[in-house]
Amino acid sequence: MRDDGVYMPLNLDTAMILAAGLGTRMRPITLTIPKPMVTVYGTPIIDHILERLEKANVSRTIVNVHYLADVLETHLKQRNDIEIQISDERKTLLDSGGGILNALPLIDREYFYLCNADTIWLDGASVALKRLKTAFNPETMGALLLLAPTPNTTGYDGRGDFHMAQNGTLTRRIGAQVSPFVYTGVAILSRKIFDGIDMRVFSLNKIFNTLIENNQLYGIRLEGLWMHIGTPEAIIEAEIAWKAYYQR
Repeated sequence: MRDDGVYMPLNLDTAMILAAGLGTRMRPITLTIPKPMVTVYGTPIIDHILERLEKANVSRTIVNVHYLADVLETHLKQRNDIEIQISDERKTLLDSGGGILNALPLIDREYFYLCNADTIWLDGASVALKRLKTAFNPETMGALLLLAPTPNTTGYDGRGDFHMAQNGTLTRRIGAQVSPFVYTGVAILSRKIFDGIDMRVFSLNKIFNTLIENNQLYGIRLEGLWMHIGTPEAIIEAEIAWKAYYQR
């Protein structure tokens, strides 16, 4: 932060993509390819994500692998426009939190972008990842999540994930409540939030809950469209919404 109190955004050049999932709901497509390689508009999901990371000046990405890992690795080796390192989970699937913790030695940054490999987003008037970077304040935030208003989504029929206060702090939806925002799977994380964890296999939600208790989990609203690609039907829905979004 400058002397005048204005926060200076971080130089974020590293990201992690969580790509180790089994993709069972995407079968039969994922019988031969891992879910990150499922195509939407003729391009694999993971390549859509990498393109958006490049737009945000990310030069290095860590990708964790488990199911059909060789197939995904072979695909990623074809890219020479961004440095990609593999975090190998072939022996044991570590869940979202455990996967990140396992990859921290490769990430080697104090702060980094995180993206789930079953999600695509279309930017609004500005680039969402750049907005995240500008909004992230390491003095108050352990994590900053990109949240989609539930009406601006495809492939999602849940009740939402979070309520967001005026200052951006987040609280969870409780029970049968309906909340206005769903977590897109895109965030900036501080590696410090993993300090002292002695679990190997665990969900990132455990850390999010701790951050909520300490008022350190924040969010910003996605201005565009979020597409959750979880089933074969969701691919069709995403492509229809994508076309409509750019024909407005």
